[in-house]
Formats: sequence, structure tokens, C-alpha cells
Amino acid sequence: MKKFWKCMLARTLALGLMTAALPAGGAWGMAPLSVRAGSTPAPALPAGSGLVEAAGAVSAGPEIAAPSAVLMEASTGQIIYEKDADTKRSPASITKIMTLILIFDALESGKISMTDEVVTSAYAKSMGGSQVFLEEGEVQTVETLIKCIVIASGNDASVAMAEYIAGDEGTFVQMMNERAAGLGMSGTHFTDCCGLTESPEHLTTARDIAIMSRELITRYPQIHNYSTVWMDTITHVTQQGTKEFGLANTNKLLKMAVNFNVTGLKTGSTSIAKYCLSATAEKDGVRLIAAVMAAPDYKARFNDAAALLNYGYANCRLYEDKEPPALPLLPVSGGVEPEVALRYDGTFSFLGMHGEDFTAVEKNIVIPEKINAPVGEGQQIGQLEYLLGGNKLGEIPILAAADVAEAGYPDYLKAFFLAWRVGK
Repeated sequence: MKKFWKCMLARTLALGLMTAALPAGGAWGMAPLSVRAGSTPAPALPAGSGLVEAAGAVSAGPEIAAPSAVLMEASTGQIIYEKDADTKRSPASITKIMTLILIFDALESGKISMTDEVVTSAYAKSMGGSQVFLEEGEVQTVETLIKCIVIASGNDASVAMAEYIAGDEGTFVQMMNERAAGLGMSGTHFTDCCGLTESPEHLTTARDIAIMSRELITRYPQIHNYSTVWMDTITHVTQQGTKEFGLANTNKLLKMAVNFNVTGLKTGSTSIAKYCLSATAEKDGVRLIAAVMAAPDYKARFNDAAALLNYGYANCRLYEDKEPPALPLLPVSGGVEPEVALRYDGTFSFLGMHGEDFTAVEKNIVIPEKINAPVGEGQQIGQLEYLLGGNKLGEIPILAAADVAEAGYPDYLKAFFLAWRVGK
């Protein structure tokens, strides 16, 4: 009997040593699982292939009056058109897009709520330019102030919210610059929260406007509940009494005759900045952002934006894979569990500009045949590749959906006893 147990323990230890000889977390060889024909990884998209390359604009595009502009597709972040996109210019009230991002960040984190009551300071009241004429000591809810910022471009409302979130405008502006840096807005520096400043250091670019607009509408799509409102009212309750005040949207593109659905977003104008606009629109599931800077007059900024959006919708089609293929359970060697579930990291989308037939897209699941323990939840295991006409459009990562610890001697012993009991 002792001889039998010695033999079994030796076999268990040998198995553990054999597993340990493989690299930690290593694979036993990658095996692509082709959803359609073709199982080898495709080459990167070659220049001149007729497919849109992820990094650049596709053609000269329409003639516009503004010296700087960008047209971006929102889900991919791909630039469809650009004109002098990286020259730093004064953004005027386009600044408020970043202010709104921080407001919705604070709402998302639970730091503030829509029903919170905000007291207007003397400093907030003193703002000139576009305003909703808040009085010192006047109380408005966070949601009302959001309406004032988005619809009427209220400088006083912007400062009131900055003070409520950060304590003072200066601290809030630091937060704005940190958020901009986190988004990769390398051409941007803010010195106030509303764009009223004449500081030569308060600058951004058409590209950066598109980037922060994309962040706002994709992360917080509820912004369109406000940016599509043409007219609304708020109620001022002050020592002088109660009165209604009308809010009129500064984005006249909402009322222009166009072949797409205008969803926002923000206008801006000062003598330094001239006329700026970040226009967002949707058609057939495609969301576009047109950023226009320093247009010569208020009509030109809307006409330029409309021309850019028309160009985009006339030329681009979006492929989105909302139902990727099911993933198998992946065998795990030397783990406390024999298999690990897999999941996709996000969804895949691709913007085509040349009439691509997206029904011909092929998908390759590229994962190893098995993997060594330990496995960490979120660890990349492989990728799902997308191909069209032999060219690789892109890929999304495939991740482990759970942790699988490395099995130790007690685990092997437990497994042996379970197997022995089952076989009895």
C-alpha cells in the first residue's frame, strides 16, 4: 500500500514539474479559428489599396471659407477631412465643451447630481458676453445651469458650475487642462472656463475641438437632450421677484434645411476668435463632427459645417460588428480550473469611403490552442481580425473573462482523490 501511494505522489509531482516547465501564462501555439475561409493573419492595409487608411484624410473635400476645419467620424475617431487642423486659435465659447465634459464627469462619479442647488456668486454674476443674467445669491439646479450653458452659451452659468465643482474657476481650469492632456489635445491650453477671455494663451485647434467633442457625445450622449433644444425657458427667483427668461439656441444649424439630423453641439464667437462651431450630426447610424474655426462671419461657419457634413454623408459608410462570433472556452494547463471563458474588449467599427462591400468582410479568431496558468482576468489572449479583399481592416483584443490560479500540490492531490472516488 505504501508503494502505491509513493507511486501516485511521484506521478503528481512529475505532472506539476512538467507544467511548470512551460513559460508562465504562455501559449502552446496560436491557432486562428476562421469564421470564413482563410486562416492566416492578413497583411496590414497597403497604401493605395482603395480602402480608407486609418491615419489620414481621404481627399481635398469641399471648399470652405474658414481657415481651419476638421471632419471626424465619432465612433472610430477617424479624420475624413482636415484643413490647417493644428494651428492654434482662440476658441471663444467652444471652450464650454470641456466645461461640459467636467460637469458630466462629476455627475457620473456621483460628486454632484442634477437636482443639486447652485448659488450664484458675485464673480459669476459679473461675467459679460453671452449670459442668462443670473443674480448674486440666485439659486438654480445643476440641470438648469446645463441648459443655460448648452442652449444659451451662458458665461455666468459656466462660472457658477465651475465654482460649484472645483471651489473656484482657477482650480476648475486646471482640471480642464488636465482632462485635455488626457485626451491627447496637444494644441490646447485653457485660461478660463467659458472662452470669454482675451488671453493670447487661451488656445486650441480644430483637431482638438473634434477630439473633445467626440469625448462629450460618445461618453455622455445625453448631452443631445439639451443640444437639440431650439428654445426653452428658465425661472429667475431673486429679491426683485420671479420672472421667466427665454433661452434661444445659438446653433442656427438646427433650423437649416439639411439632409441629416443635427444633434448639436456648440458655437463660439469673439472679435479675436471670429466665428467658431462644433457641429454634430447623425444619419443612417453614422455620427459626424464638423469643427470650424475662425470663419469670417456667422453665416459662413454654418455653411461650412453643412458643406463638411454633406460631404461626409455623401462619401462614407460605417461598418460596425455588433454581433461578433461566439468565443470558445480555452483549455488551461496547470490551473485550478481546466478552462477559462473569453470575452471581447469592445466592438469593432471601420469607416469606408470608397463604396466597400461590407458583406464580404471576413473574421478570424486568433487564439492559442491552450494557455498556461496562471491566467489573469483581462489578460489578452488573442484577437479577432477583420479582413476585406485580403486586406486587414483592423482587430479587437480577446481577453480572459476570469482569473485561473496555478494549481499547487494540494490541488493535484484533491483532483486525484475526486477522480479516484468517481472511478470507484
